Amino acid sequence: MTRFAKLKNYLVGFGAVGGTAAIVAVVIENYWGWPSSLNNLKTHLVAETEHQAASFRKWDFNWDQREKLEVDSNNNNRAVSRATRNIILIRHGQYNLDGKTDAERVLTSLGVEQAKLTGLRLAELSLPYTHIVRSRMSRAIQTADLIHEALPNVPLLPEDGVLNEGAPIVPEPRSRWHPEHHYNTDGARIEAAFRKYFHRADPSQEKDSYEIIVCHANVIRYFLCRALQFPPEAWLRMSLKHASLSWIVIRPDGSVHARGIGEAGHFPPDMLTTS
Repeated sequence: MTRFAKLKNYLVGFGAVGGTAAIVAVVIENYWGWPSSLNNLKTHLVAETEHQAASFRKWDFNWDQREKLEVDSNNNNRAVSRATRNIILIRHGQYNLDGKTDAERVLTSLGVEQAKLTGLRLAELSLPYTHIVRSRMSRAIQTADLIHEALPNVPLLPEDGVLNEGAPIVPEPRSRWHPEHHYNTDGARIEAAFRKYFHRADPSQEKDSYEIIVCHANVIRYFLCRALQFPPEAWLRMSLKHASLSWIVIRPDGSVHARGIGEAGHFPPDMLTTS
């Protein structure tokens, strides 16, 4: 057995305790032949380091352009956000897919029960909800109304058409889910909805808020990608159950995290549906 073979066996054996040693053995094997191959090793390691650095994106804390919003009466000491916003996104319940118009795409009997259970789940959480907002589409309005029955003291705001379902952005990988022109017509509106509802709390907000938004799967998935600074084109890689809950937290410093995505554990298995 050669000197190198003995060294390699020793390092690989030691790798059972320390994985780094095993890696060193492979590196030595690939670049054995001092000193000419040593330069190749250095070049390879530098290239890997540069590639890793280039593929890592830092968090943008000023993603909402609200790091500094106001100045005091002396034109100094800029006011900053102090409260945390909790945004609870709820997909509507199962609905009639055979409907030709929005008026016909109402909740099925199962969708009604899903919405009621989600309302009860929100009530069980006993959070100090700020308000409920919903899109203008029938299935979202119905779902929000049923949730409101379980939360009668939470203000139900008027419907907002900017939250309507649509095609937010061409997905990657590509899909034939919609013709290209749908992304052009819906994308700007859904992005505007994100900018309207997703931002850190205003400096005037003193207490944490818990805001419920009832809307649609495509819109919610796009919101999640944008809020978490994932590529927005990845929205179609997720699936959301009907009447599921997704919870986004926006901190005063601009950091964002998800406390839950597509939670549907409050349903029995025979009530879990998607489309």
